[in-house]
Amino acid sequence: MNYTLNQLKIFLKIAERGSITKAADELHLTQPAVSNQLKNFQDQFDIPLTELVGRKIYITDFGREIASSAERILNEVAAIDFKTHAFKGQLTGRLKLSVVSTGKYVMPYFLSSFMKENPGVELQMDVTNKERVIESLEENAVDFSLVSILPSHLKVEKLDLLENKLYLISNNSASAVKTEYTKELFQNLPLIYREAGSATRQVMENFFEQQHVLGLKKMELTSNEAVKQAVLAGLGYSIMPLIGIRHELQAKELQIISVAGLPITTTWRLVWPTGKNHSPVAKAFLDYLKEKKEAIITHHFGWYEEYR
Repeated sequence: MNYTLNQLKIFLKIAERGSITKAADELHLTQPAVSNQLKNFQDQFDIPLTELVGRKIYITDFGREIASSAERILNEVAAIDFKTHAFKGQLTGRLKLSVVSTGKYVMPYFLSSFMKENPGVELQMDVTNKERVIESLEENAVDFSLVSILPSHLKVEKLDLLENKLYLISNNSASAVKTEYTKELFQNLPLIYREAGSATRQVMENFFEQQHVLGLKKMELTSNEAVKQAVLAGLGYSIMPLIGIRHELQAKELQIISVAGLPITTTWRLVWPTGKNHSPVAKAFLDYLKEKKEAIITHHFGWYEEYR
């Protein structure tokens, strides 16, 4: 046996998510890289760890035993790391976050310096849809969650981080004749929606309801990245967060279509249950954000001011 800690980590994530694609997304790796590591790991066992039925991967009973062992091993390794850093007098522990999907363009910039300054801190960040983020809050499974719409049924405390601005966008083959359109424009546009339950979908539908407009739904997709690619391909228009389309706007692959009532503006907020007892790591991160957030916004999000 010559498997690596990285292979254990990758296999455990595949077992947790039941998907190579989802594991790759959460580990910030390419799908081929994850598949290759899974193959190398599997080759060291005579008994199958997974089986493929159609296009879906399933973990075998033996694979679940190995995943359980992998989790224990990785926890022990993390404990060794924590003890080493603690012996040096450094902050140690896990920082657990859940982040709505578009928040992946925001949260890393508020984490970067903190993680570099505290090498004894291990980050666990689940990037998912709004419903799952709210579930993680309800279950008290994370230290903080990043949302753009506050959950109405939960008592939470919050720290405002950044404005979230949503515009109507198209690819650059569409000709925008007018300087600003009225809401009637939406009656004839083929619109691309996020899936039900996403914060972007909720904001979009709230806007149409307030404007008394019936948007013409062309299709529904399950991520902002998929929506962006569909718009780039000319399949329709969408109302999207500015944060996720910066490079396409600057490369003139996408354009903003000016419509009365847009942009829609919400706020990215870090939230946690009211009265939550923060761990030392979570408290340190919260203190860091309160002190540094304005400098982070100025440094990393100054380009936001180009779009009003």
